[in-house]
Amino acid sequence: MGEEYKKDLNCDYGLSPRSAAIRLMSTFGQYSACEWANNFTHASRNHERQSHSTGQHKMSGQKEGGEMRPFVAIRLLLFAVLLMALSAASFAQIGISVSFGPPALPVYEQPDCPGDGYIWTPGYWAWDGGDYYWVPGTWVEAPEVGFLWTPGYWGWGDNAFFFHEGYWGPHVGYYGGINYGFGYGGHGYEGGRWENNHFYYNTSVNRINNTNIRNTYNTRVEYNSGNRVSYNGGNGGINERPSAQEQTYDRERHTGPVAAQNQHIQQARSNPELRASTNQGKPPIAATSRPGDFKGSAVPAREAGAPYKAPERPATANEARPANNGAARVNANTHANEVQPHKYTAPAVGNPATDQKYQQQQDKLAAKQNQEHQKLQQQQEKEHQQATAKNTSEPQRQQMEQRHAQQTQQLEQKHTTQQQQVQTRQQPHQGSPPAQGHPPGGKP
Repeated sequence: MGEEYKKDLNCDYGLSPRSAAIRLMSTFGQYSACEWANNFTHASRNHERQSHSTGQHKMSGQKEGGEMRPFVAIRLLLFAVLLMALSAASFAQIGISVSFGPPALPVYEQPDCPGDGYIWTPGYWAWDGGDYYWVPGTWVEAPEVGFLWTPGYWGWGDNAFFFHEGYWGPHVGYYGGINYGFGYGGHGYEGGRWENNHFYYNTSVNRINNTNIRNTYNTRVEYNSGNRVSYNGGNGGINERPSAQEQTYDRERHTGPVAAQNQHIQQARSNPELRASTNQGKPPIAATSRPGDFKGSAVPAREAGAPYKAPERPATANEARPANNGAARVNANTHANEVQPHKYTAPAVGNPATDQKYQQQQDKLAAKQNQEHQKLQQQQEKEHQQATAKNTSEPQRQQMEQRHAQQTQQLEQKHTTQQQQVQTRQQPHQGSPPAQGHPPGGKP
């Protein structure tokens, strides 16, 4: 069994963490680290039991050492590779890729800190499979005393942008050199520090109500507030690389986003006003005092970080044609709940009976397609609920969003083709002109 895993993974000592992670994911599917480790351990124990039951498992001797040592070595090597692959910097690259970078970071004010122990997590642009959407910055309670937040970031690699998920840990690691502001100037965090199991806030970069929070200090922080670029590498991106210390921090024990953060992200994704194509880089909800509080404490963006430019994408066959009779455009929606109910109008041929028949055909087609939309919507909503309940990671959530976008667009493409086929059949035949003295559709 050890040799089989070694052959499948092409395992060797020169395997990079990212390549190892990709091979592990492709070989074992989307298992969690615990599930993979447990499965591998059970398989190893079963191998030993089977060897013992057939009399092949010996307690001593050169043959036993020769048979078991390669298996144990391979198992330990795989576990070592797995631990490296699941580091925050490497594992976060295993998600969906986007061919164009996110918009600039908007300019906004930070809301007041709601209480002691909350740490600022800056806003960022996320991807839902069809468009970037803004995840508002918010104050989040640290999952453990002494933990700090390392923001996620978009980085260029392998001819695409990948999102590196943020995490909680004892130190702030590398986040692409992105200047998120409010203490996150590109490297480290100058917005506060832990002392004697209490978090002390730097009031020069944070909005703190001294009536509720007294553990504060004031240290001036200088950084380039005019740089609003939101991604690392690529055309126009931040040209920063992790320091040796940041690389060390990235290998420490980490905790992913807490449940409140994931729910906050899901709520942002479901709000159409937070999409870049809608708000033009100036989200109406740029920050909140608490996760998910999109009404009471919401702070709008003061301005976009840079003039918004819609990405240039090649038009599909359907997009290249003008909209006709309510036909759906394939890339207009990314989820089934955003698709408007279909309603078609049959072409008039001048014969009341035929016109009525054609309209009934169109209505029947629209009703069937709307039922398919509802079925897909229910399926996608169920998966969203399951993802929230399981507190899935950002890369897994992005993969789900990409899958939903593909499902919706494929269904819309199918519906567009169906409607065009019916429309073609119903068009009046372009034959020879009717005989003189007889109106079109009349009788001699």
